[in-house]
Amino acid sequence: MFSIKMKNKTIFWIDNSLVYFGLAKFIQEKIDGEFFAIYDVTDRPKEFFQKQNLVKFKNIWYYHDHISPQKKPDLNYLVSFEKKYKINLWLLAYNERILYEFNKFYRFSTDEVLSILEQECKLFENILDQTNPDFLIMYIPVFHHDDLFYRMCKIRNVKCLILRISRFGGRQCIISSEDESFPFIPDSASIQKRTLEELQKLRNDYNQYDRNKEEKITKQNRFALISAALQYFFFSKNSNISTHYSYYGRTKFRVLYKTIISSLKTKYRKRFIDKNFSRIIPSTEPFIFFPLHMEEEFSLLLLAPFYTNQFEVIKQIVKALPIGYKLILKEHQMAFLRDWRSVSEYKKLMALPNVILIHPDIRPEEILKKCSLVITISGTAALDVAFYNKPSIVFVNTPFTNLDCVHKLKSVEELPEAIRTSLLKKVNISDLSDYVNYIEKISFKFDLSKFWRAHQVYFQYAGFLADVDIPIKKMTNFLEIHREEFEELAAEHVKKILQLKENNL
Repeated sequence: MFSIKMKNKTIFWIDNSLVYFGLAKFIQEKIDGEFFAIYDVTDRPKEFFQKQNLVKFKNIWYYHDHISPQKKPDLNYLVSFEKKYKINLWLLAYNERILYEFNKFYRFSTDEVLSILEQECKLFENILDQTNPDFLIMYIPVFHHDDLFYRMCKIRNVKCLILRISRFGGRQCIISSEDESFPFIPDSASIQKRTLEELQKLRNDYNQYDRNKEEKITKQNRFALISAALQYFFFSKNSNISTHYSYYGRTKFRVLYKTIISSLKTKYRKRFIDKNFSRIIPSTEPFIFFPLHMEEEFSLLLLAPFYTNQFEVIKQIVKALPIGYKLILKEHQMAFLRDWRSVSEYKKLMALPNVILIHPDIRPEEILKKCSLVITISGTAALDVAFYNKPSIVFVNTPFTNLDCVHKLKSVEELPEAIRTSLLKKVNISDLSDYVNYIEKISFKFDLSKFWRAHQVYFQYAGFLADVDIPIKKMTNFLEIHREEFEELAAEHVKKILQLKENNL
C-alpha cells in the first residue's frame, strides 16, 4: 500500500452496484484529499450509506431526495441552461428508458419531464458550485441523469475518470477521460506488428458470446428469482414508489401482473424464434450482416440517439443493398432479458425483401467468417469482423472508427455508395495491429463483469432485486473478500489521477 499527498477534490457517483462505494474506500486509503459522493440508490440501501463510517465523505447528496416532478417547470431557466452548457436536454430526456417509450408502469407528462430536468440541472449546478471538484469518478453513464452530470463536469473542466469495459476484451478495462467515442489514432511508428493469424488468436482468447452464456446462467437462477420475489412481496415496504420517480406506478400488484405477462411473452416469442429463425448461414450467396442491438440499452439510447428505431435503419439498408446480396439479421443473444421483441416486429423484419433472420443461438463468429460486410449502428461487430479481414460500416463514432476498414456514415443517403465502396475494401493489418497495441497500452486486466456478478449474487439475489438492506458487517465482509480486486482497481484510478495532474502542469 502507498500514500500520495495531494489535496484534490473528488466526486464519486455511487449507484446500487456498490462498486464505486468500495472503490472510494480503497482510493481514500491511498491518497489524501476531499471526497464527495452523489448517491443514486433506492431507499433500503440508503439506510446503510447514512450510517456507514467506512468511507469519510466531506459532503453527500442523495439524488432522488432532490427530484420530485410535481411543480411547473421554469422554462426560462432551462433555456438559459442549454445555452450555458450547450447540452440538448430533450435529446437526453426523450431517450431515457424511464421517462418515455420503455416504461411499463407510468407515463410522465411533458411538465413532469421538464420539472425533473430543471431540478437535476439546479442540483448538479449547486453541487459543482459548492465543491469545485478536480475529478469525477464514475462508470460510463447509462441513464440521462448521470450522463447529464458527466457532460456538465466536462464543460466545467472537471477531469473525468470513466471506467468502461474494453471493447477489445471483456477481461480488460479502460479508465478514460472521454466517453465511449474516445479516438484511436493509428501509429505508423509502432514497433510491434502482429500477423492476422496472431490477431485472430488474440481476439479468440476472449469471446463475448461465451461471456454472455455465463451471464445467462446467472440470470436464469430460479432459486435467486424466487427468493427475490418473496423478499419483495412479503418483506418490502415498497417505499420507492413515492420517493423515486423511476418507481412511479410500480405497485406490488402491477409488478406481479407485469412479471407474469412478461414471462408468458418471453416463452411465446421464443417459440416463434425457434420455429421461424434460420440456423443455416448462407454459403453460396453473398450477404451483409446486421447484428440487432438489444432494445432499451445505452449503446443506442445515449450513444446513437438518432438511430434508436432499428426497423427503420434496417429498411434503409435493404433499400441500399446491391443486387445479389442478402441481409442477415441476428437477434441478440441476451434479448430474452427484454422479453425478446414482439412477434409482430419479427414478422415485419421477415417481410422485408432479401432479409434472413438467424437464430440467436448461432455463434456470431460463424457469421462473421462468411459475410462480406458488417453494418452496425454502434456495435462491436464492426471491430470483430476486421479480425476476419472484412470491412464494416457504423452510424456513429466509436473508438475504432479511425481504422481504414471502418466507414463512418455521414448520412443515411450515403448508404448505397458506402456499401459499394466498403465491399471493395481490405483490412490494413498493420493498422489493426496498432489498434490492438493501443488498447493494450491504455487498458488493464480487470474482470468487471465477473466482479459485478459477484456483487449481485452477494447482495441482490443475483441481480433480481436491487432494493435490499445492507448490513454493515456484510459490506465489511464483501470488501475484505474482494480486497485484492478493489486494491487493483483503486491503484489504476490513482495512476490515472497522477497522469492527468502531470499533463495539466
